[in-house]
Amino acid sequence: MLENKKIFATPKVRKFARELGANIAEIEGSERLGRITEEDVKNFVNKNLNKSQTKEDIKFKSEFNHSDFGDIEIAEMPRVKRLAAPHLSNSWNTIPHVTHHDEADITELEDFRSKLTDPVSGDKMKITPLAFIAKALTNNLKKFPTFNSSIDNISEGKITLKKYFHIGIAVDTAHGLMVPKIRNVDQKKIKEIAEELKNVSELSRNLKINKKEFFGGSITITSLGGIGGTYFTPIINYPEVAILGVGRSYKKQIFIKDKFLVRTVLPISLSYDHRIIDGAEAAKFCNSLKENLGKNFAYNLAF
Repeated sequence: MLENKKIFATPKVRKFARELGANIAEIEGSERLGRITEEDVKNFVNKNLNKSQTKEDIKFKSEFNHSDFGDIEIAEMPRVKRLAAPHLSNSWNTIPHVTHHDEADITELEDFRSKLTDPVSGDKMKITPLAFIAKALTNNLKKFPTFNSSIDNISEGKITLKKYFHIGIAVDTAHGLMVPKIRNVDQKKIKEIAEELKNVSELSRNLKINKKEFFGGSITITSLGGIGGTYFTPIINYPEVAILGVGRSYKKQIFIKDKFLVRTVLPISLSYDHRIIDGAEAAKFCNSLKENLGKNFAYNLAF
């Protein structure tokens, strides 16, 4: 039994095994009394990695070639998507995803947004809904700190709680999806957030953004509002523990105070890491977000 096995290894070797994600209790030591060395850890990891790759190759190996059925063309996979692929696979295979679907009544928010004017020039202001959502989401993270965390090593039973509020925004570019961060959203007003959103989006589309801006996030927003669709299942941007998917808002009749009223609703899809967030927490998180985006939102979100 592994539980009763006495492990002979120095603290340095134990740390090395943890960093590589290896369970030291499963490693056979090559030295006297079964003492485990760094070389033993490397051999164990390589052996298991090769096993995993072999299984994966067998699983996805096709009996026929695509060309056996007609004309084909071999095209280069976009570089950004090629770089993102292993990160997405790691996230999906590592994190037990659950997605909570809901809808937020944003009637008052949209009415407020459509009437915004510049206090100096008097010109109409165009503030993207994402700026309001980012601000509301930041207020939510303060109330639910677990959603602003990372699980670095589940075996140690500890999580990293972040004291900063950096919101990732998924940007659709010709090169593929990029997720730059809007830093310190809690310290910015809506107009500042909107301007920064525009800047990082342009930098991403022109491939001029610093690589570091894709890391160090609290939570990510991915929006299909400009394209269409309602609910979906976004993949968590590891090492974050949650991601908010936003669909296209639409008009809907809602029964309020004994009568049906036409309201503007926003579909939201919250994917979360079930290892640290349970269904009840996710539902409460979404309820709070709906309140922040609903009536009296202007009092909660500093403009």
